[in-house]
Amino acid sequence: MKTFPVRAKTKPRTAPFGRAQGRQGTQRRIKLGSHFERAFQFAAEKHAGQTRKASRIPYLAHLMGVASLVLEAGGDEDLAIAALLHDVVEDCGGAPMLKEVRRRFGTRVAKVVDGCTDADTYPKPPWRERKENYLRHLKKADADTRLVSAADKLNNVRSILADYRELGESVWSRFKGGRDGTLWYYRALLGEFLRRPPNRVTRELALAVKELESAARLKQTSHRRVLKA
Repeated sequence: MKTFPVRAKTKPRTAPFGRAQGRQGTQRRIKLGSHFERAFQFAAEKHAGQTRKASRIPYLAHLMGVASLVLEAGGDEDLAIAALLHDVVEDCGGAPMLKEVRRRFGTRVAKVVDGCTDADTYPKPPWRERKENYLRHLKKADADTRLVSAADKLNNVRSILADYRELGESVWSRFKGGRDGTLWYYRALLGEFLRRPPNRVTRELALAVKELESAARLKQTSHRRVLKA
């Protein structure tokens, strides 16, 4: 009877710990511990009662969505925490809140949260001024800040697109920039993010912005045809 050599089973190769998912085709194991749990509780408490624009959706849903995108792109625990807290300065206390974030969660998290904040005073500066200042800020922002910021914008664009498909043009009334200003801002953000090598989040952001612009053009064209009919 003919016999064949049996190959010993080998364990699948795993990427060295410390390399982020999506970078050079490697993966790493990301551990979320009590630090992350405390940040989640902190975000839930600070944003309690807040909802997404013109909806009943708890604002925490957005924060969880951004944290999920950051983790899927290879972000570590600090960046996931920063994603949960990225709006806490802007919406829950301004500059004094940033000091509390730094005290509770460390300098790195605070730096990213600060980098994702376009205003830490009340009342906020005029909308267009804030957005133009933020775009200038992004040009010098580090990779950590840019990742969390891009995840924030991706989650926002996906939500706008879903609501636009359901509600139509009335969606734009939620935003201070209106239709044209909102589309301009996300187009400008995408252009800035794509100045650096693309990653999982910025690629998805490019697709989402393109889809939103296409939907808006289609809706506008249909509206003009109705008016001419």
